[in-house]
Amino acid sequence: MMADKNFKKASVLAFEKKLVVSDGYMYGTIWENRDHDASPIKLVEKSVRGTISNRLKKAVKNDPAKLNAQVENPNLQTVDSASLALDQDTLKLVYTVKVLSGVQYPSACNSASHYEGIRSMGTEFIKEQGFKELAHRYAYNLANGRFLWRNRVGAEALEIRVHIAEYNKNWVFDGYRYSLKDFDEDASSVDELAALIADTLSGEKTSLLIEVEAFAKVGKGQEVYPSEELILDKGKGKKSKVLYHVNGIAAMHSQKLGNAIRTIDTWYPEYDGKRNGPIAVEPYGAVTNLGIAYRPPKEKKDFYTLFDAWSEGNKPDSIDDQNYVMAVLVRGGVFGEGDND
Repeated sequence: MMADKNFKKASVLAFEKKLVVSDGYMYGTIWENRDHDASPIKLVEKSVRGTISNRLKKAVKNDPAKLNAQVENPNLQTVDSASLALDQDTLKLVYTVKVLSGVQYPSACNSASHYEGIRSMGTEFIKEQGFKELAHRYAYNLANGRFLWRNRVGAEALEIRVHIAEYNKNWVFDGYRYSLKDFDEDASSVDELAALIADTLSGEKTSLLIEVEAFAKVGKGQEVYPSEELILDKGKGKKSKVLYHVNGIAAMHSQKLGNAIRTIDTWYPEYDGKRNGPIAVEPYGAVTNLGIAYRPPKEKKDFYTLFDAWSEGNKPDSIDDQNYVMAVLVRGGVFGEGDND
Protein backbone atom coordinates (compact mmCIF):
# COMPACT_ATOMS: atom_id res chain seq x y z
CA MET A 1 0.00 0.00 0.00
CA MET A 2 1.53 3.32 -1.08
CA ALA A 3 1.09 6.61 0.75
CA ASP A 4 -1.65 8.81 -0.70
CA LYS A 5 -0.71 12.45 -1.32
CA ASN A 6 -4.37 13.38 -0.62
CA PHE A 7 -4.30 11.57 2.70
CA LYS A 8 -5.90 13.45 5.62
CA LYS A 9 -5.44 12.20 9.15
CA ALA A 10 -8.64 11.85 11.16
CA SER A 11 -9.17 14.19 14.10
CA VAL A 12 -12.04 12.00 15.29
CA LEU A 13 -11.05 8.34 15.42
CA ALA A 14 -12.31 5.54 17.66
CA PHE A 15 -12.39 1.75 17.73
CA GLU A 16 -14.78 -0.43 19.70
CA LYS A 17 -13.15 -3.15 21.80
CA LYS A 18 -13.32 -6.61 20.29
CA LEU A 19 -12.82 -8.58 23.52
CA VAL A 20 -15.86 -7.77 25.64
CA VAL A 21 -15.48 -9.22 29.13
CA SER A 22 -18.20 -9.56 31.76
CA ASP A 23 -17.73 -9.06 35.49
CA GLY A 24 -16.44 -12.12 37.31
CA TYR A 25 -18.55 -13.64 40.11
CA MET A 26 -16.87 -15.37 43.05
CA TYR A 27 -18.06 -18.51 44.83
CA GLY A 28 -16.67 -20.80 47.50
CA THR A 29 -16.53 -24.57 47.15
CA ILE A 30 -14.58 -27.72 48.04
CA TRP A 31 -11.98 -28.92 45.56
CA GLU A 32 -13.14 -32.55 45.61
CA ASN A 33 -16.77 -31.51 45.04
CA ARG A 34 -16.25 -28.41 42.87
CA ASP A 35 -18.56 -29.68 40.13
CA HIS A 36 -21.66 -29.67 42.30
CA ASP A 37 -21.32 -27.55 45.42
CA ALA A 38 -20.63 -23.79 45.35
CA SER A 39 -22.06 -20.86 47.30
CA PRO A 40 -21.72 -17.11 46.65
CA ILE A 41 -18.97 -15.34 48.56
CA LYS A 42 -20.36 -12.41 50.54
CA LEU A 43 -18.48 -9.33 51.67
CA VAL A 44 -17.92 -8.79 55.38
CA GLU A 45 -17.38 -5.39 56.94
CA LYS A 46 -14.70 -5.23 59.62
CA SER A 47 -13.64 -2.50 62.02
CA VAL A 48 -9.97 -2.90 62.88
CA ARG A 49 -7.50 -1.10 65.07
CA GLY A 50 -4.22 -0.60 63.28
CA THR A 51 -0.91 0.75 64.53
CA ILE A 52 1.17 3.58 63.15
CA SER A 53 3.30 2.30 60.28
CA ASN A 54 3.78 5.20 57.88
CA ARG A 55 7.06 7.08 57.46
CA LEU A 56 7.52 9.65 60.19
CA LYS A 57 8.38 13.30 59.85
CA LYS A 58 11.88 14.11 61.06
CA ALA A 59 10.61 16.07 64.07
CA VAL A 60 8.61 13.07 65.28
CA LYS A 61 11.25 10.47 64.42
CA ASN A 62 13.86 12.15 66.58
CA ASP A 63 11.58 12.82 69.55
CA PRO A 64 10.52 9.71 71.52
CA ALA A 65 7.80 11.63 73.37
CA LYS A 66 6.14 12.73 70.15
CA LEU A 67 6.47 9.22 68.72
CA ASN A 68 4.83 7.72 71.81
CA ALA A 69 2.01 10.25 71.56
CA GLN A 70 1.30 9.16 67.98
CA VAL A 71 1.49 5.48 68.86
CA GLU A 72 -1.14 6.01 71.54
CA ASN A 73 -3.61 7.16 68.88
CA PRO A 74 -4.96 3.98 67.22
CA ASN A 75 -5.42 3.84 63.47
CA LEU A 76 -9.11 2.92 63.36
CA GLN A 77 -10.34 1.60 60.03
CA THR A 78 -13.48 0.08 58.59
CA VAL A 79 -12.76 -2.24 55.67
CA ASP A 80 -14.45 -4.81 53.45
CA SER A 81 -13.09 -8.33 53.29
CA ALA A 82 -14.03 -11.58 51.56
CA SER A 83 -13.14 -15.11 52.59
CA LEU A 84 -14.05 -18.72 52.00
CA ALA A 85 -16.06 -20.48 54.71
CA LEU A 86 -14.04 -22.67 57.07
CA ASP A 87 -15.37 -25.80 55.37
CA GLN A 88 -14.41 -24.51 51.88
CA ASP A 89 -10.94 -24.58 50.36
CA THR A 90 -11.51 -23.46 46.77
CA LEU A 91 -12.40 -20.20 45.03
CA LYS A 92 -14.60 -20.47 41.95
CA LEU A 93 -14.63 -17.53 39.53
CA VAL A 94 -17.13 -17.36 36.66
CA TYR A 95 -17.29 -14.90 33.74
CA THR A 96 -17.72 -14.67 29.96
CA VAL A 97 -15.77 -13.19 27.06
CA LYS A 98 -17.38 -12.14 23.78
CA VAL A 99 -15.05 -11.92 20.78
CA LEU A 100 -16.17 -9.64 17.94
CA SER A 101 -15.06 -9.23 14.33
CA GLY A 102 -14.46 -6.00 12.43
CA VAL A 103 -11.16 -4.91 13.95
CA GLN A 104 -10.22 -3.15 10.72
CA TYR A 105 -13.25 -0.85 10.78
CA PRO A 106 -13.20 2.26 13.01
CA SER A 107 -16.44 2.99 14.83
CA ALA A 108 -15.84 6.72 14.24
CA CYS A 109 -13.57 8.35 11.66
CA ASN A 110 -14.01 11.79 10.09
CA SER A 111 -11.55 11.28 7.25
CA ALA A 112 -12.46 9.08 4.29
CA SER A 113 -8.82 8.68 3.22
CA HIS A 114 -7.71 7.69 6.72
CA TYR A 115 -10.63 5.26 7.03
CA GLU A 116 -9.60 3.60 3.79
CA GLY A 117 -5.97 3.43 4.92
CA ILE A 118 -6.98 1.73 8.17
CA ARG A 119 -9.32 -0.67 6.40
CA SER A 120 -6.61 -1.64 3.91
CA MET A 121 -4.08 -2.04 6.71
CA GLY A 122 -6.38 -4.36 8.65
CA THR A 123 -7.45 -6.34 5.60
CA GLU A 124 -3.84 -6.94 4.61
CA PHE A 125 -2.95 -8.03 8.15
CA ILE A 126 -5.86 -10.50 8.23
CA LYS A 127 -4.80 -11.93 4.88
CA GLU A 128 -1.16 -12.34 5.93
CA GLN A 129 -1.35 -13.08 9.67
CA GLY A 130 -4.99 -13.94 10.41
CA PHE A 131 -4.69 -12.85 14.05
CA LYS A 132 -3.10 -16.24 14.80
CA GLU A 133 -0.43 -14.96 17.21
CA LEU A 134 -2.77 -12.61 19.07
CA ALA A 135 -5.44 -15.28 19.40
CA HIS A 136 -2.87 -17.78 20.70
CA ARG A 137 -1.87 -15.32 23.42
CA TYR A 138 -5.44 -14.49 24.42
CA ALA A 139 -6.23 -18.22 24.68
CA TYR A 140 -3.01 -18.78 26.62
CA ASN A 141 -4.01 -16.15 29.20
CA LEU A 142 -7.32 -17.94 29.65
CA ALA A 143 -5.50 -21.26 30.14
CA ASN A 144 -2.94 -19.98 32.67
CA GLY A 145 -5.49 -18.21 34.87
CA ARG A 146 -3.64 -14.87 34.80
CA PHE A 147 -7.03 -13.18 35.29
CA LEU A 148 -7.17 -14.51 38.88
CA TRP A 149 -4.49 -11.98 39.79
CA ARG A 150 -3.68 -12.18 43.51
CA ASN A 151 -6.04 -15.13 43.94
CA ARG A 152 -3.63 -17.18 41.83
CA VAL A 153 -0.66 -16.64 44.16
CA GLY A 154 0.01 -19.53 46.50
CA ALA A 155 -2.88 -21.66 45.28
CA GLU A 156 -2.24 -25.38 45.73
CA ALA A 157 -3.99 -26.19 42.45
CA LEU A 158 -5.46 -24.26 39.51
CA GLU A 159 -8.06 -25.52 37.07
CA ILE A 160 -9.57 -23.42 34.29
CA ARG A 161 -12.54 -24.64 32.29
CA VAL A 162 -13.52 -23.02 29.02
CA HIS A 163 -16.81 -23.72 27.25
CA ILE A 164 -18.15 -22.56 23.87
CA ALA A 165 -21.78 -23.65 23.61
CA GLU A 166 -22.11 -22.84 19.90
CA TYR A 167 -19.57 -25.52 19.01
CA ASN A 168 -20.23 -27.75 22.02
CA LYS A 169 -16.54 -27.41 22.87
CA ASN A 170 -15.03 -27.84 26.34
CA TRP A 171 -11.44 -27.49 27.49
CA VAL A 172 -9.90 -28.08 30.91
CA PHE A 173 -6.53 -26.47 31.63
CA ASP A 174 -4.05 -26.93 34.46
CA GLY A 175 -3.21 -23.28 35.07
CA TYR A 176 0.25 -24.02 36.44
CA ARG A 177 1.27 -25.74 33.23
CA TYR A 178 1.37 -22.41 31.40
CA SER A 179 3.97 -19.77 32.19
CA LEU A 180 3.14 -16.16 33.04
CA LYS A 181 6.46 -15.01 31.54
CA ASP A 182 6.04 -16.12 27.92
CA PHE A 183 3.65 -17.84 25.50
CA ASP A 184 5.84 -20.70 24.33
CA GLU A 185 4.05 -23.72 25.82
CA ASP A 186 2.88 -25.99 23.00
CA ALA A 187 -0.60 -27.39 23.67
CA SER A 188 -3.12 -28.53 21.09
CA SER A 189 -6.04 -27.56 23.35
CA VAL A 190 -4.86 -23.96 23.49
CA ASP A 191 -4.34 -23.99 19.72
CA GLU A 192 -7.88 -25.25 19.15
CA LEU A 193 -9.36 -22.47 21.28
CA ALA A 194 -7.05 -19.91 19.67
CA ALA A 195 -8.19 -20.95 16.20
CA LEU A 196 -11.82 -20.10 17.01
CA ILE A 197 -10.77 -16.72 18.43
CA ALA A 198 -8.61 -15.98 15.37
CA ASP A 199 -11.41 -16.90 12.97
CA THR A 200 -13.73 -14.46 14.71
CA LEU A 201 -11.24 -11.58 14.83
CA SER A 202 -10.50 -12.23 11.14
CA GLY A 203 -14.19 -11.96 10.22
CA GLU A 204 -14.90 -15.63 9.45
CA LYS A 205 -17.79 -15.24 11.90
CA THR A 206 -19.21 -12.16 13.58
CA SER A 207 -18.98 -13.17 17.26
CA LEU A 208 -17.91 -15.87 19.67
CA LEU A 209 -19.05 -16.29 23.28
CA ILE A 210 -16.57 -17.94 25.64
CA GLU A 211 -17.65 -19.10 29.11
CA VAL A 212 -14.93 -19.39 31.75
CA GLU A 213 -14.89 -21.15 35.12
CA ALA A 214 -11.73 -21.01 37.21
CA PHE A 215 -10.97 -22.94 40.39
CA ALA A 216 -8.13 -22.00 42.75
CA LYS A 217 -7.48 -24.22 45.77
CA VAL A 218 -6.33 -21.59 48.24
CA GLY A 219 -7.07 -23.31 51.59
CA LYS A 220 -9.93 -23.58 54.08
CA GLY A 221 -11.29 -20.25 55.27
CA GLN A 222 -8.66 -18.26 53.37
CA GLU A 223 -9.15 -14.69 52.22
CA VAL A 224 -9.93 -14.09 48.55
CA TYR A 225 -9.53 -10.90 46.59
CA PRO A 226 -12.38 -9.26 44.64
CA SER A 227 -11.72 -5.98 42.86
CA GLU A 228 -11.27 -2.96 45.09
CA GLU A 229 -13.36 0.11 44.37
CA LEU A 230 -11.62 3.42 43.74
CA ILE A 231 -12.54 5.93 46.45
CA LEU A 232 -12.06 9.40 45.01
CA ASP A 233 -12.68 11.27 48.27
CA LYS A 234 -11.48 9.09 51.14
CA GLY A 235 -12.14 11.84 53.66
CA LYS A 236 -15.89 11.52 53.26
CA GLY A 237 -16.24 7.74 53.10
CA LYS A 238 -16.74 5.69 56.25
CA LYS A 239 -14.68 2.79 54.87
CA SER A 240 -11.01 2.89 53.91
CA LYS A 241 -11.34 -0.18 51.66
CA VAL A 242 -14.46 -0.92 49.60
CA LEU A 243 -14.61 -4.17 47.63
CA TYR A 244 -16.70 -4.73 44.52
CA HIS A 245 -19.84 -6.83 44.62
CA VAL A 246 -22.85 -7.48 42.38
CA ASN A 247 -26.12 -8.10 44.20
CA GLY A 248 -24.16 -9.05 47.28
CA ILE A 249 -21.80 -11.47 45.50
CA ALA A 250 -18.08 -10.63 45.65
CA ALA A 251 -16.89 -9.86 42.14
CA MET A 252 -14.03 -8.77 39.92
CA HIS A 253 -14.33 -5.84 37.54
CA SER A 254 -14.62 -6.64 33.85
CA GLN A 255 -11.78 -4.16 33.28
CA LYS A 256 -9.44 -6.10 35.55
CA LEU A 257 -10.23 -9.41 33.88
CA GLY A 258 -9.84 -7.84 30.44
CA ASN A 259 -6.52 -6.29 31.41
CA ALA A 260 -5.18 -9.76 32.27
CA ILE A 261 -6.39 -11.32 29.01
CA ARG A 262 -4.67 -8.61 26.96
CA THR A 263 -1.41 -8.88 28.91
CA ILE A 264 0.31 -10.16 25.78
CA ASP A 265 2.84 -7.47 24.89
CA THR A 266 6.27 -9.10 24.85
CA TRP A 267 7.28 -6.98 21.88
CA TYR A 268 8.33 -3.88 23.83
CA PRO A 269 12.11 -3.19 23.80
CA GLU A 270 12.84 -4.06 27.45
CA TYR A 271 11.08 -7.44 27.56
CA ASP A 272 13.46 -10.20 28.68
CA GLY A 273 11.08 -12.93 29.91
CA LYS A 274 12.48 -12.67 33.44
CA ARG A 275 12.25 -9.44 35.39
CA ASN A 276 10.36 -7.78 32.55
CA GLY A 277 7.51 -10.08 31.54
CA PRO A 278 4.44 -9.51 29.36
CA ILE A 279 2.57 -6.24 29.90
CA ALA A 280 -0.98 -5.27 29.02
CA VAL A 281 -1.39 -3.83 25.52
CA GLU A 282 -1.45 -0.03 25.89
CA PRO A 283 -0.64 2.82 23.47
CA TYR A 284 2.44 3.85 25.48
CA GLY A 285 3.09 0.55 27.23
CA ALA A 286 2.00 2.06 30.51
CA VAL A 287 2.24 -0.02 33.70
CA THR A 288 0.63 2.18 36.32
CA ASN A 289 1.63 0.22 39.43
CA LEU A 290 5.30 0.60 38.41
CA GLY A 291 4.92 4.15 37.12
CA ILE A 292 6.65 3.22 33.86
CA ALA A 293 5.77 3.71 30.19
CA TYR A 294 7.68 1.00 28.31
CA ARG A 295 6.88 2.48 24.92
CA PRO A 296 7.77 6.20 25.13
CA PRO A 297 7.25 8.12 21.87
CA LYS A 298 10.94 9.07 21.66
CA GLU A 299 11.79 5.42 20.95
CA LYS A 300 9.30 5.27 18.05
CA LYS A 301 7.73 2.06 19.36
CA ASP A 302 4.53 3.57 20.75
CA PHE A 303 1.18 2.85 19.16
CA TYR A 304 0.63 6.26 17.59
CA THR A 305 3.99 6.36 15.80
CA LEU A 306 3.53 2.86 14.38
CA PHE A 307 -0.18 3.19 13.63
CA ASP A 308 0.08 6.57 11.91
CA ALA A 309 2.86 5.38 9.63
CA TRP A 310 1.10 2.10 8.79
CA SER A 311 -2.31 3.64 8.12
CA GLU A 312 -0.62 6.14 5.80
CA GLY A 313 0.94 3.34 3.76
CA ASN A 314 4.27 2.74 5.53
CA LYS A 315 3.91 -0.79 6.86
CA PRO A 316 6.21 -1.74 9.78
CA ASP A 317 8.89 -4.22 8.76
CA SER A 318 8.61 -6.06 12.06
CA ILE A 319 5.77 -8.57 12.47
CA ASP A 320 6.03 -7.90 16.20
CA ASP A 321 5.20 -4.22 15.59
CA GLN A 322 2.29 -5.23 13.37
CA ASN A 323 0.91 -7.58 16.02
CA TYR A 324 1.24 -4.86 18.66
CA VAL A 325 -0.64 -2.27 16.60
CA MET A 326 -3.48 -4.66 15.84
CA ALA A 327 -3.64 -5.71 19.51
CA VAL A 328 -4.24 -2.07 20.48
CA LEU A 329 -7.07 -1.89 17.95
CA VAL A 330 -8.57 -5.05 19.47
CA ARG A 331 -8.30 -3.28 22.85
CA GLY A 332 -10.20 -0.33 21.40
CA GLY A 333 -10.07 3.32 22.34
CA VAL A 334 -10.21 6.91 21.09
CA PHE A 335 -7.17 7.70 18.98
CA GLY A 336 -8.00 10.91 17.05
CA GLU A 337 -5.65 13.88 17.03
CA GLY A 338 -8.36 16.30 18.15
CA ASP A 339 -8.63 19.96 17.27
CA ASN A 340 -5.76 21.19 19.44
CA ASP A 341 -2.94 19.05 18.02
